[in-house]
Amino acid sequence: MTTRERIACLGAGRMGRGIAVVFAYAGHDVAIVDFKKRPDADFARLAQDATDEIRRTLTSLAQFGLFDASAVETILARVSVVPEAEAGSALSSAAVIFEGVPEVLDLKREALARCAELAGPTQIIASTTSTILVDDISSAVAHPERFLNAHWLNPAYLVPLVELSPGAATDPAITARLKALLEGIGKVPVVCAARPGYIVPRIQALAMNEAARMFEEGVASAEDIDKAIKYGFGFRFAVLGMLEFIDWGGGDILFYASRYLTKALHSDRYTAPDIIERNMREGHIGLTTGKGFLDYEGLDVAAYRAERLKAFVGMLEHMGLTRPPVLPGK
Repeated sequence: MTTRERIACLGAGRMGRGIAVVFAYAGHDVAIVDFKKRPDADFARLAQDATDEIRRTLTSLAQFGLFDASAVETILARVSVVPEAEAGSALSSAAVIFEGVPEVLDLKREALARCAELAGPTQIIASTTSTILVDDISSAVAHPERFLNAHWLNPAYLVPLVELSPGAATDPAITARLKALLEGIGKVPVVCAARPGYIVPRIQALAMNEAARMFEEGVASAEDIDKAIKYGFGFRFAVLGMLEFIDWGGGDILFYASRYLTKALHSDRYTAPDIIERNMREGHIGLTTGKGFLDYEGLDVAAYRAERLKAFVGMLEHMGLTRPPVLPGK
């Protein structure tokens, strides 16, 4: 039988509970550590609330067909909610600790400093912060080479992506270890530089603001904007990555579209970055030239296109939008 590493979630809020579901589902023992001193009765209520929420989540996942409902209590039994007084034991016995206290810089620094002291020098410590850069808090952690940000997207137990952001002091081996651990439980980790917004939130903020702006301008109803996102924007990007999509259609299309929109809408927010113009000059516009953001040299383009088109058909089936062709006599 494989021995799986113990996991600790620092903080008993939504993120800690979601991460606990993920790892317990994958066979790990998980301690949700309440890092706040509180009366016994208050802790008992918190622990019961966390346990009940995790049970409800697991029950829902079973109802959705992910596993048999008879396994809910077995999975739940791998999760313990630990009071502040027992934090030292829970943290020191964990291989990886995910910090999920509220998004307040001083609060996080204080919690991480104490966590590092209680845990010892070897545990991987990852902050799940969605707003604070890793190097703004890493100095609070003793042995910062074992510290990085791990940004989970809610709901953590469903969204595959986890954005890993190592800091200046992070040992690359630690990043690799955490990446491998996440891949081992079925997640899809990506590594990004310590920049505001990671990858998804930064792109997402632009798209959400533009959708709100179009509604404000009366371009379309909220229902039609969302329908366009689901069946156009989301449909394509569920199959093709965004840079892959630029290459698929051709970087020249984005180049000219950016110029037109910048002029027509009188806004610099549509101005293309320098790399788009540079790729145009160098002839690296994507699939048709063999190179764009990705390198297609030696690729069987016909097979690649067929595979992606097949995935689009799969999306149509998922959405219930496939229909048979109209044939003569029908």
